[in-house]
Amino acid sequence: MSIREEKKKKTKRAILHAAISLFNKKGYDNTSIEQIAQNAGVGKGTIYSYFDSKKSIIKGFCEYELEKIHHQLVAQSNEQSSVLEQMLIIFMTEFDHVTQNPEFGRLYLRETLFPDNMGRNNASDFDEKYFEILFPILEKGQQRGELREDIEHLYLCAHFYSLYILVISAWYSGRIEKSAIQDAMKTLFKQTLDGLRPVSQNHTTGNNND
Repeated sequence: MSIREEKKKKTKRAILHAAISLFNKKGYDNTSIEQIAQNAGVGKGTIYSYFDSKKSIIKGFCEYELEKIHHQLVAQSNEQSSVLEQMLIIFMTEFDHVTQNPEFGRLYLRETLFPDNMGRNNASDFDEKYFEILFPILEKGQQRGELREDIEHLYLCAHFYSLYILVISAWYSGRIEKSAIQDAMKTLFKQTLDGLRPVSQNHTTGNNND
């Protein structure tokens, strides 16, 4: 990477962090592009050379988050790691990111789950990048016999993501403590992997990871 490209990357990262910091302190609607520029130490025109709106800043931060998730997955797992192990890495990395930036978490959920007409393309792009991480894990899980092969990857993703949304919404509403999140997700994910069927004493599955 050239010095110029590295500088552009640092500037973009500074804008993202400045924006999220202000969103957390002042709220998304009460934060202006001018304030983001001032907080990032750049001119307003520089902001628009990277992002055309506050919504595109949210999209940029989502993409930055996905990069972190991918790096964590590579660092903490390998091809032999179970679906359960890898799903916990992915969603706990995302949860840790949300707890550091609660306002971003709310915006992220709003923009991805309930996008307006302007945000639908952004949500679709983000979904595709998410699938690029999840689909290979699910495919290998099917090949190893951890997951049924007759279920499409999209629907398998929906199982795990919907459970993550359930847990994170419980945290936002104060119904579950941060320290209990991983155990809650692990329990729900294991139930999904077991197909919600009772496991007899004489039968063990490849999904039981204690």
